[in-house]
Amino acid sequence: MTPTIAIQQDDFDLALEIEALTQGRPEAGAVVGFVGLCRDEGGRLSALELEHYPGMAEEEVRRVVEEAGRRWPLLGATVIHRYGLVRPGDRIVLVATASSHRDAAFASAGFLMDWLKTRAPFWKREHLSDGTLGEWVAAKSTDEDAAASWQQA
Repeated sequence: MTPTIAIQQDDFDLALEIEALTQGRPEAGAVVGFVGLCRDEGGRLSALELEHYPGMAEEEVRRVVEEAGRRWPLLGATVIHRYGLVRPGDRIVLVATASSHRDAAFASAGFLMDWLKTRAPFWKREHLSDGTLGEWVAAKSTDEDAAASWQQA
């Protein structure tokens, strides 16, 4: 499996990414995708500022996608994470996995997304609706618990 990994400022096209993931893979019986969007947090946020450590972010994502490939019989995987300023409703992240069967596709996509939420070298800073710069966003304990559950799996 050769995964597609991109850290980019530009938006992505979900349909094109899914088509690329499955093209030339007639044995694919399942694709599971997750798209994370920027929320406005009840009108409190005007944007999120996403930063990453270039080079390191791609390598870390690649390492974890390879781990997913060792755990589940994947035919392909795509991880795209945006950086820069994103507005409410904008896409931030895509995690998509392809396998012959749905169980592997669902489990691996969940594993990858839980890892991205808690361990990937990305940082989010809030831009508030009142024009002020907010805080850097910390991982939630529920996200940490979800990621920890994969240690036992």
